[in-house]
Amino acid sequence: MSLASGSPAAPDATQARALGASAGPVRVGGSPFVDAHVVGTVRERIPTLIIDEHGAMARVVAGRIAALMRERAAAGRTVVLGLATGSTPIGVYRELIRLHREEGLSFRHVVSFNLDEYYPMQKDSIHSYHRFMWENLFSHVDIDPANVHIPDGALARADVDAACRAYEDAIEAAGGIDFQLLGIGKTGHIGFNEPGSGENSRTRLVHLDSITRRDAAADFFGEDNVPREAITMGIATIMGAREIVILATGEHKAGVVRRSVEGEIDRAVAATFLQRHPNTTFYVDDAAGAELTRVATPWLIDEVHWDEHLMVRAVTWLAAKCNKAILKLTQHDYAENNLTSLVAQHGSPGAVNGLVFNYLGAKIRGKSKLPRGLKTICFSPHPDDDVISMGGILRKFVENGNEMTVAYMTSGNIAVFDHDVRRYMDFLVRLNAERIGEGANVTQLAATVHDFLQRKQPGQVDIPEVQDIKRIIRESEAVSGIEVMGLTKANARFLNLPFYQTGKVRKDPIGPADVAIVADLLREQMPDLIFVAGDLSDPHGTHRMCKEAIDRAVAEVYVGEMAAKRPEIWLYRGAWQEWPITEATVLVPLSQEELTIKIQAIFKHQSQKDSAPFPGQDEREFWQRVEQRNKTTAAQLDQLGLAEYFAMEAYVIA
Repeated sequence: MSLASGSPAAPDATQARALGASAGPVRVGGSPFVDAHVVGTVRERIPTLIIDEHGAMARVVAGRIAALMRERAAAGRTVVLGLATGSTPIGVYRELIRLHREEGLSFRHVVSFNLDEYYPMQKDSIHSYHRFMWENLFSHVDIDPANVHIPDGALARADVDAACRAYEDAIEAAGGIDFQLLGIGKTGHIGFNEPGSGENSRTRLVHLDSITRRDAAADFFGEDNVPREAITMGIATIMGAREIVILATGEHKAGVVRRSVEGEIDRAVAATFLQRHPNTTFYVDDAAGAELTRVATPWLIDEVHWDEHLMVRAVTWLAAKCNKAILKLTQHDYAENNLTSLVAQHGSPGAVNGLVFNYLGAKIRGKSKLPRGLKTICFSPHPDDDVISMGGILRKFVENGNEMTVAYMTSGNIAVFDHDVRRYMDFLVRLNAERIGEGANVTQLAATVHDFLQRKQPGQVDIPEVQDIKRIIRESEAVSGIEVMGLTKANARFLNLPFYQTGKVRKDPIGPADVAIVADLLREQMPDLIFVAGDLSDPHGTHRMCKEAIDRAVAEVYVGEMAAKRPEIWLYRGAWQEWPITEATVLVPLSQEELTIKIQAIFKHQSQKDSAPFPGQDEREFWQRVEQRNKTTAAQLDQLGLAEYFAMEAYVIA
């Protein structure tokens, strides 16, 4: 997608699917998108655009900001931007930096106000939003530092109220916010306006919701380290902006996106207040927009074109709604749920039922129906995703005589507790002293490590020695895990991609070096089939970034004469969710014994056992999530009237 310099960029019609409150072109920033006409509906109360490719989303939003900046600069006026932090807007900031460097976009006429800051928080802290904004935007452009405004988290508590009033006065003195960029939290908070925030609220000190603090736990290396308060713009401050854009990505945001866009205005979900704003647009990817009515159940809105995929979704939905097996659905069931056109197309309910029943049944592949004798690579973003997500099929592939390589893409070292490092160092010192010799080198290393860990602050980047120890811990666990599956350390490859090697939760963008490592492995192995993590709920985005590296490497390697040798790609999901049975291409049944072996392989990852450093919102251990999700997938088929299995994994063939 190209961005026209000096004018708002419209998304390509194949990339954006927009739905507003009335028929006609969707408007973003007051400019109609000529190629994004839609059918009207009253369900969506905030115009919402679905742009699945994250780079495209960033380019569209950055293009709108750039157009506004150029327009004001040409008139000799400043533009006032309200800015957000977090992983979602980083792509927008990177695109703005590119426009500055490559197309001369100047920030000299920009005044910025950030949404929020943790309290208490020193500006130079690795966790501060002040540092985030300078590292991810301001230090790379020509903005006047005097024009940058970020709430001060280092103030004495007695000075906070006055500083908040001064922040509001500064916004007013600047002429108000022209363009406000927002993300959305799982509770529907915008800024740090948590459930219960009032529509008339202004910049103030707030207490953080427990869900918000749990979401931030990964950044702070533990929920206990997350501040309990923050300074944030209020709802009224945000609503005062002339134009608002709110971004959401990932399936973990799907529920709150639907609630914000289609639900009633409610103080429990701050984003619903945006329904009252005259110029707000939601930008979401496919995953975040998946629960919108027009996506999840479009037949409830208007006439639809019944292709095979939509038919399967509709009938599966109907069976669940009626609590019936597919083959027992009646004409009455279809008529009561806006699905008579589907029956009419196929002649009778029985015909539709039979088609869907057979379609789902054909997806089930036991060991006898799985590939044999293929050269296969399983790409595992972290050192445990292989056994967590596809331990069942991994063992079946080994038993079927497939040549397996498990490629661990990152070290996963930040997900090892410090106490594990101390334990392993103590083990080495004792072993070295009693069995190897004097132990001078190990003792010196242990002293260095123990001294650092003693002084280490929450979230501080580990020294190289500690990073290496944590990496080795996870590598040894990974080998132990695949040994349960019948593989050996010879089947393991540790790629240690550079993008991950920041020592922090936030990673560098995928670069040429990352792609080259993956491409070299593909050229070396020339696999027939590869497994790739297609998970969209990974809370810190590593799965998504690893998939990007693989996609780029595949595109680089399999061109020209090599295109015919492109491997088949099977997508699996990570520790958070399973593919829905309607989306999956292949359903792999597991016996009770096979599920037990899979769980035993997960147990080998002892550094992630009992209490993982980054569990997400689900407090259960990874093996418990796996057991529940694999059994649930099997139970869904049983409820639909298909064959009954103990457990089941799901895959999508890309």
